[in-house]
This record gives sequence, structure tokens and C-alpha cells, in this order.
Amino acid sequence: MDNANMKLTLKVWRQKNAQTPGKFETYKAEAISPDMSFLEMLDVVNESLTVAGQEPIHFDHDCREGICGMCSLYINGRPHGPKRAITTCQLHMRSFEDGQTITIEPWRAAPFPVLKDLAVDRSAFDRIQQAGGYISVNTGGVPDANEIAIPKVIADEAFNSATCIGCGACVAACKNASAMLFVSAKITQLGLLPQGQPERYRRAQTMVAQMDEEGFGNCTNTGACEAECPKEITLTNIATMNNDYFSAKLFRQEEVHEVQHGE
Repeated sequence: MDNANMKLTLKVWRQKNAQTPGKFETYKAEAISPDMSFLEMLDVVNESLTVAGQEPIHFDHDCREGICGMCSLYINGRPHGPKRAITTCQLHMRSFEDGQTITIEPWRAAPFPVLKDLAVDRSAFDRIQQAGGYISVNTGGVPDANEIAIPKVIADEAFNSATCIGCGACVAACKNASAMLFVSAKITQLGLLPQGQPERYRRAQTMVAQMDEEGFGNCTNTGACEAECPKEITLTNIATMNNDYFSAKLFRQEEVHEVQHGE
């Protein structure tokens, strides 16, 4: 294949805002190199639209290095496209065939209202994080913190959970638009560490409560979130979150019992 001879048909969702109905528009992408990233291909299409006096396609992007999670595109029925464990910005056009039709949509979830075209408002994730995804206890100075011994297996599990970039692919993949994989990863990464223990159970309660308030659905247990996560966050995080959440309920009941009986 020549280095720049791919021709593609794009069916792109165009929508002015969350209050205005949207629809698919068809565009031609020509002279596309297989070595281009998916976002670079969209850049080329937008350049041609601008030259033609048409409004370019709006989509989120930032680092383009698979770190920030901004490139949230639903491509041919899958979050971030056909490849596993990568973000849209890491997806290259060699993953598609010359002449192929590609359907591009925004994340489909009520808590992620469309801002414009393919860009959605994911500030619901920020509010969940603000509800309890932090450590507020005094852990001392940096040398003191570094002296706390943490078993390697625990440190590795916490790091694996912390790799979540909050892109929202788990929500987009779930038929119930559940955010439990994201929330559980943020809860687990802190709950496994010594510094996170004092607020562990309250954290699970407040973050889950905020998740429910935002309107995300319940877990389907189908594993679609894990399968589509670009950082391969596992379902074991959800099990940890559920354990912490129900443990918090149990501890609260014990506290009430002690107060009532003067224990």
C-alpha cells in the first residue's frame, strides 16, 4: 500500500449541544496515511472542511500520548476503536482497511451530556472524585511517608488501580452506563495504602453516593468495562469497592448499637 493512498468514508455524529437533536453526517477522508493516528486523520478532515468553509468536527484531545483520557470517541461500536488497551490517540489508521466506512460517535450516557459533536461533559467524574477521592489526614513530611513499609504486592495493586485515566470508556461500554469501574479504581488505589486507611470506608460511601446522584447505572457484571478499558483496570476493583461500601454500613450499625446500649 502506498504511504498515503487510503480513502475512507466517515459517518460522524454532529450535534450543536445537549438540547439540540443530532444526526450523522457523511464525509470523505482521502490521502490518509496508514501511519497517521486516528486524531491526525480527523485533523486532515477538519482542514478540508475549513478550506471548504464548513464547520470542523469538534472532538476532545490534549496530550495525544494515551495519558490524559481526553480522546473519548466511540468508533465502529467500540470505545476507543477496535484495538484493546489503547486510547483513540494511540489508534493508527493501519487498523482499518482502504475504502472502509467508519462510524464515529460520542460517549452515550446521560451523565455525559454532549457539548458539541463528539465532545461530552465528563465533569461528573470530577464531582465523584471531589466527594472522597483524596487523603486529607496528616501523613507527616515526605521522609516520614517514605519510611512507611508497604508490601510490594499491595503497592503494585494500588499502582495498577491508579493507572485509570478517567476517560469514561467503561461507562460508554456498559449498557447501563455504569461508572463502577472508574469509581472503584479511585477508591482502591487509596484504600490499599496505609495513608488511605483512616478515611477508607467513608470514602467508599461518599463516592458511591455521588456516583448514584450523577445518574450512572448499576453494574451489569458482563465485564464490558474491563474489556474496553485502555488501561486494563480489572473487575477486582469493583469487588474491593463493594467490600468497603458494605463494611462501612456494618461499622456504622455497630457504632449505633454501641451508642444505644452505652457500650
